[in-house]
Amino acid sequence: MIELAPATRQGLEAFVRRHYAPQQLVVRARVVLGAADGANNAQLARQLGVSLDLVRLWRNRWLGLAALPLEELAIEERLRDGPRPGRPARISAAQLCQITALACEAPSQSGRPISQWTSREIAAEVQQRGIVDKISPRHAARVLKRGTLNRT
Repeated sequence: MIELAPATRQGLEAFVRRHYAPQQLVVRARVVLGAADGANNAQLARQLGVSLDLVRLWRNRWLGLAALPLEELAIEERLRDGPRPGRPARISAAQLCQITALACEAPSQSGRPISQWTSREIAAEVQQRGIVDKISPRHAARVLKRGTLNRT
């Protein structure tokens, strides 16, 4: 069973009532509130229309974070996804800005005898300027097309 301090319970209940709260996080908050009210995992899964694994995961995750005070980790932060596995981004936000700025320049400003940038020319110029050590033409095109770094 999850023990909730009155301030934590009030915060969770207020979060659930918000009109603009992400519904995925609201379900997680309802799992925690239901567990604090004494419901078991199977009851919560049926009540909320979610899988037993989801209920188990968020009950355990909340219990794991219970030692941290609310001032250190807010309710919404506790309900967010944890970091995902995978290789960290190799291109920083500052480098992304430099690559984007380069793509906005005319190729002639860089001494390139072309009228429009190609992914091969962008990748070569990015490396020549030292923005990144190595980047493939395909990845340079993806970075520019996406416009943001995939981080979560």
